[in-house]
Amino acid sequence: MNKKANTLLFILGATLYNFLITVLAFLLLLILYIRLIMPLLQEGAQVWAFPLIFIIAMVIAFIVYRYTIRVLMKKINVDKYFDPIISNRRKPKI
Repeated sequence: MNKKANTLLFILGATLYNFLITVLAFLLLLILYIRLIMPLLQEGAQVWAFPLIFIIAMVIAFIVYRYTIRVLMKKINVDKYFDPIISNRRKPKI
């Protein structure tokens, strides 16, 4: 495969990975909330839990995704296998 195909597959795989991390973090936080915190709260306070859990799940997914990408970038030579997404079309003046 060429560099462009590798880049496209990497972007698709990374997007799917990020989505799965977000869903798993959301489900885990939702289960913890329902079992541990929900019985202790009043009904008015329970309304705000869903958006808060969603935002926290996205933050957790972002942190895990960034850590995973950093580890992956240390192991793989990016210039060798991937094409830049945004390239400079102008040639530098010498």
